[in-house]
Amino acid sequence: MGSYIPSTREERLDMLHSIGMHSFDELYADIPESLRLKDGLSLPVGLSEMEVARKMEEISEKNTRFSHIFRGAGSYQHYIPAIVKQVTSKEEFVTAYTPYQAEISQGLLQSIFEYQTMICELTGMDVSNASVYDGATAAAEAAAMCRDRKRGTVCVSASVDPKTLSVIRTYCFGSGAPLVILPEKDGLTDLESWNAMDTFSIACLIIQTPNYHGLIEDGAAIANAVHTSGAKLIASCNPIALGLLETPGEFGADVAVGEGQPLGLPIGFGGPYLGFMASTKDMMRKLPGRIVGQTTDVDGKRAYVLTLQAREQHIRREKASSNICSNEALCAMTAAVYLSAMGSAGLEKVAVSCMANARYLLDELTALGFTRKYTGEFFHEFVTTCPCDAAVLSEKLAAHGYLSGLVTGQSEMLWCTTEMNTKSEIDSLIAVIKEVLA
Repeated sequence: MGSYIPSTREERLDMLHSIGMHSFDELYADIPESLRLKDGLSLPVGLSEMEVARKMEEISEKNTRFSHIFRGAGSYQHYIPAIVKQVTSKEEFVTAYTPYQAEISQGLLQSIFEYQTMICELTGMDVSNASVYDGATAAAEAAAMCRDRKRGTVCVSASVDPKTLSVIRTYCFGSGAPLVILPEKDGLTDLESWNAMDTFSIACLIIQTPNYHGLIEDGAAIANAVHTSGAKLIASCNPIALGLLETPGEFGADVAVGEGQPLGLPIGFGGPYLGFMASTKDMMRKLPGRIVGQTTDVDGKRAYVLTLQAREQHIRREKASSNICSNEALCAMTAAVYLSAMGSAGLEKVAVSCMANARYLLDELTALGFTRKYTGEFFHEFVTTCPCDAAVLSEKLAAHGYLSGLVTGQSEMLWCTTEMNTKSEIDSLIAVIKEVLA
C-alpha cells in the first residue's frame, strides 16, 4: 500500500523551512525524548481482503456475548422492532451527512424535525435540538447553557451517574467554571444540604431521575427549591421511564437531557449513542447545536430550515454557548422510528414491563438473603447488599452465561431488568444464584 500522506518529502521539508525549522525533531522539541518513537511502528505486512476478514473473525471470537443480561447503569438491553432497522438502513438515510444545503436536504431536515417533536412530547418541554453526542455530553452542555456572568457555578447531585459527572467535570475544568457536588441522603438528592448552601452564585443543579441507584427523585420538590434560589434545574432522564413517570416539563425542570440509547439503539459495545436535549421556551436561544424549524417557501409549500443556531460557526465566538458542531442524525432518526413504531401506549407497556420485572427479581433475591440498600421508589434498577462477595458472585454468574448486576461495592450490586428479562429467565437466574450460594 502507498502512503496516506499526500505531500512529498520535499514539500514537507519546504513547509518546515518556511516556519524556520530544519527537521521534524525540531518540530516536536517540546515532547520529552522518552515519549518519542525511535524505530517506527511495528506493523505486520499487509493482508488480502479474505485474510483480513478471517483475522477479524478470530479476534471477534474472543468477545464474550451474554444471552442473559441483568445490568444497566446507563446502557440498556431493550427489544428493537424489526421496522427500526428496516427504515434506518435505507441508503438515503445511512449516507446522509450534514444538512447545510437546506434546499437539497429537505428529507433529512424533516426527519430531524420529527425527532425534535417527539422529544418535546416525551419530555414535556417546549423545544428540542437535533441531538448531541451522548447523554453525558448533553448534561454537560446543559450546564454550560445555564451559566451567565452573575451565576457561574455548576452544582451536580451526587446521585448522578459517575460517567456523566466525569464529563461535566471536564467541561467545567475547560471553561474554568466552579463545580460543587450536592450530597445524597439515602440514595437521593439531599434537599436539606441544598437549602443550607449559599446558592447566590450557583447557575444550575443537575439531577438524574431515575438516578444512578435506580431511585426516582422528587422532581417537583427539587424544582421548587432550585427556582426559589434563582437557579435553573437540569433533569437527566431515562426516556423509557418517561413513558410512565412524571416528565421534566410536568415537575418544572428548565432543561431535560438524557441518553437516547434505549430508544431503538443496540448496546453496541458503548456506541454510537444519542444525547437528547430539550428546554423551556425561555431557554430556547441557548440550546447548543442545530435546531430544525418548519416554515413555508415562496410558493407557500411546507419547508424545513436550520434555525436558532447558538454555536460559534454561525455567531461571534464570545456569544456562542457551545462549540458543538454536529448532531447524531442517524441515531436521532433511529429514536424517531422507534418512538413512531411503539407509540405512547407501546412505550408505556415497555416501561410497565421493566418495572414489574424489577420488582419480581427483587422479591426473588430477597428470598435468598439479599437486601435493598435504599428504600425509595425505583423504576427498573435497584442496589442490593449480597449475602456473599459481589465480585465472586458476578464471576460465577458470568461462567454460567449471566451478566449480573454491576458490582458497586464489596457486597453491593446494581441490578437492572428490562422487558427482555422474562419471568422464566429471572427464575433461571435465581436457580443459578442458589447454586452459587450453596
